[in-house]
This record gives sequence, C-alpha cells and structure tokens, in this order.
Amino acid sequence: MTAIKHALQRDIFTPNDERLLSIVNVCKAGKKKRNCFLCATVTTERPVQVNVVKVKKSDKGDFYKRQTAWALRDLGVVDAKDAVKESPEFDLHFDKVYKWVASSTVEKNTFISCIWKLNQRYLRKKIDFINVSSQLLEESVPSGENQSVAGGDEEAVDEYQELNAREEQDIEIMMEGCEYAISNAEAFAEKLSRELQVLDGANIQSIMASEKQVNILMKLLDEALKEVDQIELKLSSYEEMLQSVKDQMDQISESNHLIHLSNTNNVKLLSEIEFLVNHMDLAKGHIKALQEGDLTSSRGIEACTNAADALLQCMNVALRPGHDMLHAVKQQQQRFSDLREQFARRLASHLNSVFVQQGHDQSSTLAQHSAELTLPNHHPFHRDLLRYAKLMEWLKNTDYGKYEGLTKNYMDYLSRLYEREIKDFFEVAKIKMTGTTREGKKFATLPRKESAVKQETESLHGSSGKLTGSTSSLNKLSVQSSGNRRSQSSSLLDMGNMSASDLDVADRTKFDKIFEQVLSELEPLCLAEQDFISKFFKLQQHQSTSGTTTNEVEEMDGVALSRSYTSGVPQTISSEKDMIRQMMTKIFRCIEPELNNLIALGDKIDSFNSLYMLVKMSHHVWTAQNVDPASFLSTTLGNVLVTVKRNFDKCISNQMKQMDEVKISKKSKVGILPFVAEFEEFAALAESIFKNAERRGDLDKAYIKLIRAVFVSVEKVANESQKTPRDVVMMENFHHIFATLSRLKISCLEAEKKEAKQKYTDHLQSYVIYSLGQPLEKLNHFFEGVEARVAQGIREEEVSYQLAFNKQELRKVIKEYPGKEVKKGLDNLYKKVDKHLCEEENLLQVVWHSMQDEFIRQYKHFEGLIARCYPGSGITMEFTIQDILDYCSSIAQSH
Repeated sequence: MTAIKHALQRDIFTPNDERLLSIVNVCKAGKKKRNCFLCATVTTERPVQVNVVKVKKSDKGDFYKRQTAWALRDLGVVDAKDAVKESPEFDLHFDKVYKWVASSTVEKNTFISCIWKLNQRYLRKKIDFINVSSQLLEESVPSGENQSVAGGDEEAVDEYQELNAREEQDIEIMMEGCEYAISNAEAFAEKLSRELQVLDGANIQSIMASEKQVNILMKLLDEALKEVDQIELKLSSYEEMLQSVKDQMDQISESNHLIHLSNTNNVKLLSEIEFLVNHMDLAKGHIKALQEGDLTSSRGIEACTNAADALLQCMNVALRPGHDMLHAVKQQQQRFSDLREQFARRLASHLNSVFVQQGHDQSSTLAQHSAELTLPNHHPFHRDLLRYAKLMEWLKNTDYGKYEGLTKNYMDYLSRLYEREIKDFFEVAKIKMTGTTREGKKFATLPRKESAVKQETESLHGSSGKLTGSTSSLNKLSVQSSGNRRSQSSSLLDMGNMSASDLDVADRTKFDKIFEQVLSELEPLCLAEQDFISKFFKLQQHQSTSGTTTNEVEEMDGVALSRSYTSGVPQTISSEKDMIRQMMTKIFRCIEPELNNLIALGDKIDSFNSLYMLVKMSHHVWTAQNVDPASFLSTTLGNVLVTVKRNFDKCISNQMKQMDEVKISKKSKVGILPFVAEFEEFAALAESIFKNAERRGDLDKAYIKLIRAVFVSVEKVANESQKTPRDVVMMENFHHIFATLSRLKISCLEAEKKEAKQKYTDHLQSYVIYSLGQPLEKLNHFFEGVEARVAQGIREEEVSYQLAFNKQELRKVIKEYPGKEVKKGLDNLYKKVDKHLCEEENLLQVVWHSMQDEFIRQYKHFEGLIARCYPGSGITMEFTIQDILDYCSSIAQSH
C-alpha cells in the first residue's frame, strides 16, 4: 500500500499541487466491479482545500487516473455501519449516498480517522460520524485537541514529504549494502526499525546526559506555551471583532442586493409605463376628430381617417401579460371602445344620409336622359363616396354590424335608383325599336334611299350584299295561282320587291344599332359599379394565383353555353367575391328581365333579329368573361345569351316547320319554292351578320339543319306537284340553291353545294330526255326493230333483206318526216317547255340547248344505223344537222 501511495502521489496529486494523506482500497457495495481507491488529499496552497478523490486503474494500462473528486465540505455523514463489530462496509453522504466496501477493516478505520482529523482541523462544519468506534475519534481538551490535530497533521505531512537528494542517496547506499531488501521488504523494514530504535535510544541517552539543556528546553517550552496562549486569546478577540464586521458586511451586502433589486424593478416599471403611454395614448387632436370631425370636407375626412387608424392601433396593441389587470388600462380600453362606438355610429349615420342624398340628386337628372338612349353617369357619385373608402375599411374591421347595415342600405337605395334609370332606359329603347311613343303614336320617319341603307348596313356588318325580306313577309310567301304565266311572274316579282324593301333593311339596321347601344351602355355601368363596390366596401374582386375557374356548361341543341364561377379559392376571397356578386345582383336585379323583354320584343318584331342579338350578345359575353369570368356582368349576359340562343334555335325551327307545311297550287306551275328563296335571304343576311363573329359554329350548325330541310322539302313538293313536272321542280330549285351557295361561298356547305349541282344536272338530263321523247316516232320504231334484229344475231348488212326492214320500207318512213314537219314538232316542244319553266330562274335557253343536243344525238344515231345496215343504198334523211340548228335557233328567236 505504501508503494501505491507513493505512485499515486507522484503521478496524480503532485502535478495538481496536492498531498495524499490517506488511502483505502474499495469497491461499490452490491456490485462486482474492479476495485478503486478513495484518497483523502489537501492542497499545498492557501487556503487549504480538502478533497476526497476516487482513483481508478486505467483499462488500457497499469497507470492510474483521477475519476471523481468531492469537496470534504460537501460531506454530510460518515456511516461506519457498526461501532462494535468490525465490518469493511461504510457509507459517505455527499450529494447522494455512496456505499463502499473496503478491502480490509484496518484500511477503513484508518481512512475514517483521517477524515475525522481533517474535519477537526480545516472545517467549521462538523461532519456526523455514525456507528464509528470512539477509539478512532481522538477526544481531548481544546488546547490538547489543537495540538493533537496539529501534530497529527504534521506527522502526516512528514510521513508523506518527498525525499531530498541526500536522503535518496543515503537510501540507495543502504539498499546497495542490503541486497536482500529487494527480495524481502519486511526483513529490510524490520532492520531499519531496529536501527531506528537504536538511534532513538542514543538520542534519549544524549538528552538525559545533558539535564541542564533539558531544563532550559522545558523552560523555553513553558514560555512558548504561554505565548501561544496569549496569541490564542488575541486571535479569539480578533475573531469576535471580525465576527461583528462579518455581520455588518452581511447586512451591507443584503442592503445592496435590495437596492439593486429595487433599481431593477423601477427600470422594469418605467419600461412598462413607457410602453403603455406610447402605445395606448391617443392624441387630443385625434379624439376631437373622432368626436367632432367634419365628415363632409376632404380635410375633415382625412383627419377622421388618421384618427380612426390611430384609435385602431391603440385598441389592437399587443398587451404584455398582466397589463389587462391594470385599472388604468381597463379605463383606457373602455374609453377607446366608447370612442369607437361613437365614431362608428356617427360615420354610419352620415354615410346613410349621403346615400339618400345622392339617390335624390341622381333621380333629378333622369329627366334629361328620358328621351336619349343613354344611362346616367354615376362617376361623380362614386368619386365622392370613395373618399370614405378607408373609413369603410376601418368600420369593417372594427364594427362589422354597422358595416353590414351600411351595405344593405346602399343596396336598397341604389337598387331603387338603378331600377328607375334602367326601366326608363329600356322604355326608350323599345320606343325607338317599335317607332311608337308612350302614347302609342308613330314617330315620323323620313324615307331613306337605298344607297344610304346599303352603306349603313355595310358599315355595320362589313358586307356588300343587300339585306332583303323580313320574316313576317317571308312567312306569307306562297305560290300564287294565276291564269297565265305573266301574272304569276309579276306576282312573284312584286313579293320579291317587298321582301327586299328598304324599309326592312332600315328596320333591321336600326334594331341592330339600338341593341348594340343598349349593351354598350349597360356594360360600363355594371363594370363601374362593381369596381366601385370592390373599392368602397373593400372586397376582393380578383382571385389569386392559387385560384381556379370552372365552367358550368348548358347544352342546347349541341351548342355549349358556358357560365363561369370560381371554386377552389381561399374561403375569405371566395366569400368576398360572392358578396360582390350578391350586391350586384340585388342592385341590378332588373337588368336581366328587362333584357329578356327587349329580346322578346325584337324577336316579335322580326325573328331574324335573333341573328343580330346572338352575334352582339356573344361578343359582349366573350368580352366580359375575359375581364372577369365570375363577375355579375358575365353571369347575367351569359344567362341572357341562353335566351337569345333559344330564340335563334326557335327561328331556325320555325323556318324548318314552314318548309314542312308549305302547300302548292294544283293549277299553277311551281317555280322557285318560297323556302328556297327564304334560305337564300337567310344565308345572305346571316353571312353579313356573322362575319368574324365569335359564335360562327352556331350558324354553321343552323345552315346544315336548314339546307337538309330544304333538300327534303324540295323533293317532297316535287313529288306532290301536278301542274309542273317533278324534274322541272327539282332542276329549277336545285339550280337556284347551287347558284346561292356558289355566290355566298359558305365553307361548311361545300358538300351540299356539290350535291345540289349533281341533283340539278341529273334532273335536267332526265327532263330533257323525258320532254324530248321521240320526235321522229315512226322512225324511232323502225330503227328499234332494226336494233332488235341485230340483237337476235342478224348481221347489220343483212338487215335490209328482212321484208319489214328493207330499203323500201325505210324510204317510206323517212318521207313522213320532211324538214317542215320536224320544225313544227320542235316549235310545239319549245312551247311545252316554256309552259313548264319559270321566268325567275331563266333556264329555258339552257334546257332548249340541251334538247337540241339530244335531238342531234338521236339524228347521228339514225345516220349511223343507215350507214351500217344499208350500205351503198344512198338513203339519207330529208333534213340535215345544220337544218336542226337553224330550226332551233329560229324557234328560240321567235319566242
């Protein structure tokens, strides 16, 4: 154990300026672990620090390392477990209880005794020693106690004092003379002990030999003891004096702490007061503005706005914990609430009066707009109210109830105002459309030249074609019966002139202008009001990035009419957009029914007006959706567009129904059917209206429906015709359709144009063949017999040997058809064709030329048969092809 102490002192404690006084080999109680050492140490520097250090052998080698250290002043209890019975177990109570088991009882007792001495020497705090034998605890008188403790300490110091160089040299010489000491340490120690005893004996004998010196020494010792007693008395008095100084210093320290704490609290209190004063103090000017500020002037409104913002900041200040419990804070908050309530009530009352006053002022200007197709301008009204926009935002954030009340009052006042304005506006529009005053009298209209009407129509629709015919006149068109061809042509010509009248063109142009002006007046009115509502009532008008738009689609006859509404946007934005729509719907609740009434009137005046309305309405819907697909204007115009589309479809259906119900006269020829002429008029009108229109697809679908119905109805009428041959009805009408489609160049009807041309060609050929028939009847029968013999297998050159078809019979038949008779037959044929054909289509010369070609073809066929079947006979017809051409030409000229 001595060698271990020496190693620990050298390796661990000497570098840390510590001296090792006692050591015990221990392990933790109840656990099987490697042993460690508890060491009692003191520092070499003043003041002396006493520690208990736990030292453990390193796992990686044979050296020791410092693991844990406890200050002796932190030791509360030393429990030796049993004061009578020897036991190696003991407990040390530091911050917690550490249970140890020593390697031997002697080491435990030695360590506990050293702890007790150190406690008596260095610590004021007495450590409790429990279950410790009284023999281990040295008890003596106070003076003796100090001496004993001091002596023990000195012995401990001397025992563990390092050897000087000379001592090390002497030990080495001695160990060289006693080699066995290396192998037998006990024998070596025993020898040293004997030699020490011999030396002690020699010292005692030397002392005893010099008694005089001993007496002197004893006397000096007594004097030293007296001096020590005096010093101890002085030290005691000094200690008492220092104790009072210590008490005073403790009081001063405590007083300084209280002063510091007071200063800290005062600083914090000042900070809190400054915070409350800076954030919850409303200037007198702001208070006066809230209580008495002028809400009619711009400067007063600005002052009230600034005061309201300052009040809102004071009310919304984030109070720190505990502020709301202060009486002054509660009073200030109550004062702010009263100011807010007072100003909100005054602001709401003033704005309500402004709404009422503006409504009356605006109503007084209605008279000047009653005769004009214009809507009053609300911009001055909006401009005046927008001065209060920030105050409305303040009211919305502070008192939503009054804000909501103002919103309802605004809608009530403005809805009545707009209703009067819009109804008067639409009344003027209806008067201008119908040309009547409110008393039912006609407006005076000046006649308009055809060129002026044509120029105005072209400027509106970009078409050089003439608009002809109203539906009312077209619906009355029917095939007129007459006694002769000329009266029939005159009747049709008169009806054509009536349908192409300048009056109809002017009426439609006027309607188009009026309808466009109505939409043009409504659109900026609604947009301006919506923009004002958004700014004045601080509502979100446009959705954010994360917003999407979905379309509600209504299918009508295969045409999609979209109504847009927003979804998937944040709840606040969506609700504010809904609020804008609701306000607009209530304010302009009369727009949609008034538009529907105007559309119904226009459709009643002329069903073709639905074409104009469809184009105009589609354009305005497209424009409104580009601005805001979810706006009130877009939704309303979209709803009205559905009605217009229904009227357009109804117009198409009525025309198809009229085609199906058409009746023809049994006594007069048919000519160009009325619905064919109606389709031509409709197509020409539609092309001029729908040029560059957004909803061209609707017209193309209507074209397909109409043209197919025309084709079916033409065939139906042709089959029912009794006066006019079927082929003539088909030929003339399909020729007219083909000419119309070729002139208008409608791309979606290219297939129908080709079909019409084919039908016209086929029925022209059929009519020519049927009407021409066999002008040389007997000659036709003769050659039919010849062809029959050839078909039976008789050679062509042998047919002349047949009795019924010899040359003599051929000559007889040819003599029956001299040139005079042929011309007479052709003249009768020309008259018959002239009766069948109508003058409007002017196909007589075309048909006559086709019949001439067919007659010549038959003539050439006969000449061919004569040349093949009667070769060398010299038999020829009594007229030539040139004679046929001359006959046909002269007949055509004579008629």
